[in-house]
Amino acid sequence: MRILGIDPGLATVGFSVVDTDKNKMQLVTCGVISTPAHTSLSSRLDRIFDDMNELISTFNPDAISIEELFFNTNITTGIAVSHARGVILLAGYKSGVQIFEYTPLQVKQAVVGYGRAEKKQVIEMVKRILNLPAAPKPDDAADAVALAICHARSSTSLLNQKGDNGVCSTI
Repeated sequence: MRILGIDPGLATVGFSVVDTDKNKMQLVTCGVISTPAHTSLSSRLDRIFDDMNELISTFNPDAISIEELFFNTNITTGIAVSHARGVILLAGYKSGVQIFEYTPLQVKQAVVGYGRAEKKQVIEMVKRILNLPAAPKPDDAADAVALAICHARSSTSLLNQKGDNGVCSTI
């Protein structure tokens, strides 16, 4: 399976492409989509949309893993990121690629094993899991790799195997 991991943002969108085969994962590429400051919101969203479409057509992912928004103290920044996230979701939807959304807590749990892990711990585990010589740079790209790893691990869960009726039980 090929996973396109996306860390949404307006100024910087982190992306990664990770190939998985059972428990083996390999980083194909990662980087960022940058939009210039002091340009209109519409122009920045257009660039993100076009670049997402190019990523999807170039790498032909089987799934897109994107971070759900977590509003902290700066609601203005959250709204701008929401706009960017919307065009990213639209690009994925229009391309027919299935989209999976994960909270930061779910990503940290899947990558580090602890939902309250520090960013440095997540980046170090990304490096170790993929056996990389150095951590992906910048941090937005590393976050996108972590999102792809999160989906790779979640999609191979026994709860997601074929034949599962989607009902969880404690029995």
